Amino acid sequence: MNKIITLLLGLLIYLHAEEENTYKLGNGVQIASLPMYIGGYISMDYYHTDDENRYRIDDIAFLSYGNHNKFSYMLEVEFQELYTITETDGHTVTQNNNRLEIERLYIDYNANANYLLRVGKYNSPIGFWNMLPINILRETTSSPQSTYVIFPTFTTGILTSFSSFKHEEYEIDILLQHNQDLDSNYNNYVVDEHYGFGITYTTKNDLHLKVNAGVFNNIPHNGLASQNLYYALLSAKYENNNFEFIGEIGSQRSKHEATTNYAWYTQGLYRFQEKHITVLRVESYDDKMNNNFENIAIIGYTYRPTYPIAVKVEYQFHSNWSKNKFLSSLSVLF
Repeated sequence: MNKIITLLLGLLIYLHAEEENTYKLGNGVQIASLPMYIGGYISMDYYHTDDENRYRIDDIAFLSYGNHNKFSYMLEVEFQELYTITETDGHTVTQNNNRLEIERLYIDYNANANYLLRVGKYNSPIGFWNMLPINILRETTSSPQSTYVIFPTFTTGILTSFSSFKHEEYEIDILLQHNQDLDSNYNNYVVDEHYGFGITYTTKNDLHLKVNAGVFNNIPHNGLASQNLYYALLSAKYENNNFEFIGEIGSQRSKHEATTNYAWYTQGLYRFQEKHITVLRVESYDDKMNNNFENIAIIGYTYRPTYPIAVKVEYQFHSNWSKNKFLSSLSVLF
């Protein structure tokens, strides 16, 4: 733990020393004259309920990325929930997780402006929220439950994408997985098969509409037999200089029954000043597989002194009042 913190502090000091020369916070550092950049991010959060306080170094991630001609790559490795202190009824529990996880590792081939081929582990191109893989890019500390219960967050396999920009834009994605996950510890489902498609349509007024559907083979942690789960998700997003609206609704079922009757959220944000953002989100889900049902309302505030730094606070109102909570976080992209 001490070695990791020392390494991180050393990296931050180095980046600060470089800032007056060529380095800009959030852009990473180029390795000599190679088409390779090194960067990363850190996220810390605080959680409070009536009977529990939690202090956590949630993410320390390191990124490597670059491109050459028609090829590009992305590598992201992460210490997730690296250090946690939990206080409950006068008792304090400290937990460490020193396992380095592979979050993303893929190579892209851009045949031209319209066609993309991706091979490796990547964020499943499902909905809009799941395409913001880094905490600092989002305006709330928490994510909607619908992004965890409907589909696998990550896919290890092949992605093909076609885009058209002639009049009104549209994009077609096809994802194929027929193998084990590159790092099954870093995914919300353990899968060895995943097939899906998505269609995104963007109007001239910057309204984005998206539909996704697919099937994956879920391998339960409890040793039960695996089963195919089918999902569908509808998404919409609109954004201008001051406002952003995003909403998603989906469901999941097995061959015989609904496993998640529904999961949806809507979120709106208002940038009342350049560095200040207010957020309101409402969500609901009925997860029959895990016997979870909830309605949640979230109000939040984000302060960005500069874009690669975000300070966030939010309060969550749950239909089960005992789950009401306060969350705050600090995240930095370097």
